[in-house]
Amino acid sequence: MKFRDWATRVILIFLMLATLILAVFIGSARQKNNQTIASTSDVTSWNQYSPAQLQSAVTKPENKQELRPSPTKINKINPLYITTSDFANYRPTLAQVKVDPSNYGDRYTTDVNGVPFNNQAIIVLHETTNSTSSAINFFQTPHDDENVQASYHAIIALDGQVIYLVPPEKRAFGAGNSVFKGDNGVETVKTNPNLPPSVNNFAYHVSLETPPDAWGKRNIQGHSGYTEAQYNSLAWLIAQSQVSDERITTHRAVDVGNGKVDPLSFDRDKFINKLHSFRQLQSFN
Repeated sequence: MKFRDWATRVILIFLMLATLILAVFIGSARQKNNQTIASTSDVTSWNQYSPAQLQSAVTKPENKQELRPSPTKINKINPLYITTSDFANYRPTLAQVKVDPSNYGDRYTTDVNGVPFNNQAIIVLHETTNSTSSAINFFQTPHDDENVQASYHAIIALDGQVIYLVPPEKRAFGAGNSVFKGDNGVETVKTNPNLPPSVNNFAYHVSLETPPDAWGKRNIQGHSGYTEAQYNSLAWLIAQSQVSDERITTHRAVDVGNGKVDPLSFDRDKFINKLHSFRQLQSFN
């Protein structure tokens, strides 16, 4: 074999090896780049979860038997209301009725001036002044006049039926010009520039059906009162909330200058005793 032929073959073999090495290098680089893109996509999807969920899903201990609970300081939280066996044994009839959207609105986190607030919830007790059907008919009627719009979150009928009206996350128009005076001072919020401030934004409004002897009557000092079933159902409904006794009030108490006196002939002591039989405070660690 001539030297020239031998040298040519060596050069060809060298070029072939160089080409093969370059091809392997390029393929490896592409694979690495594709893994980086997939990893970025995975992080984006995981970020849709809360940090606690992300940590529990990503972190996997190598040996679960070696895990030891870390010492943590146990803080005592505020007491919570829990329902009782009496609550569980009472079963009122329930109904749900739609209210015209003009008669309720959204709850806000800022007032008309953009000032943030975070009032604790209150419960305001009312009476219908007429039959339940009359009140419902009014709430289902559209009202363009903001001074006429009105609604409750729920009504307790004479037979104890609980009728849900406005969802609790919405603002029922149960009290116009109104304030709540409690441990935190005077509380009220102006959410409509055309109307006086009110408690509506942080209130849950519940009304008792007025007894027939007082239907449609004005300027009366009292009536025959509410039925046993109404007191039971009212306590049953409120027992499911975390609103304290001190923040359960009446339309009469929160009204400012409009002469509201409802609920007439309401026995608060009787109601509170029934409420306490349906719920109790319990502390948790």
